[in-house]
Amino acid sequence: MEKKKSKSRIGKEHFTVSTGSQNPIAEQFRRLRTNINFSFSNQEVQSLVITSAAATEGKSWIAANLAIIYAQEGKKVLLVDSDMRNPTVHKNFNVSNDVGLSNVLAGEMKAEAAIKKTFVEHLDLMPCGPVPLNPAELLASEYTNKMFDSMKLSYDIIISDSPALLSVVDGQILANKCDGSILVINSGKTDRQEAIKAKDAIALSNGRLMGVILNNF
Repeated sequence: MEKKKSKSRIGKEHFTVSTGSQNPIAEQFRRLRTNINFSFSNQEVQSLVITSAAATEGKSWIAANLAIIYAQEGKKVLLVDSDMRNPTVHKNFNVSNDVGLSNVLAGEMKAEAAIKKTFVEHLDLMPCGPVPLNPAELLASEYTNKMFDSMKLSYDIIISDSPALLSVVDGQILANKCDGSILVINSGKTDRQEAIKAKDAIALSNGRLMGVILNNF
């Protein structure tokens, strides 16, 4: 996939799969959605984590566009910015990051209070919130399990944007807690050995690797 060139990273123009888009990249995201649905048709997959081996491989862009594609199908979707070290999703959707996931996992508020509407029908966003000092410990807590269980009652699918697997342990924790993981590899950039290590990291966390997305091919 190739990213759409844009001077701005804020708002609708950042997303390739805007409503009614018929460009080839949007069609590839529809194909991705279909493949996910068919790959585990006999097993319920209601929470996905989108991750990568290293930073700047396009996982946040993939996560956001995939969330929009699911919302366009009529699914009720929650996109969670689980990168509590370098949050960016709130900027792309032009929403405030005053409260979010970090507040929920710290037990400061209920998940519903941290969710914000987006400009996409059926798509809600839980931004990161204030960057905490202990993101890995928060993600590993029982609050994370409770949050996913609670949100599954309200949403058809939950998509989490995760930090890179080989940078910090956060991605492995999320792979363990979500129903499935998708690994983003940047064509011509991702080191082969790092990609293998990332795949192994998901396996070591007892996560379910659903597939790999080759970005910028």
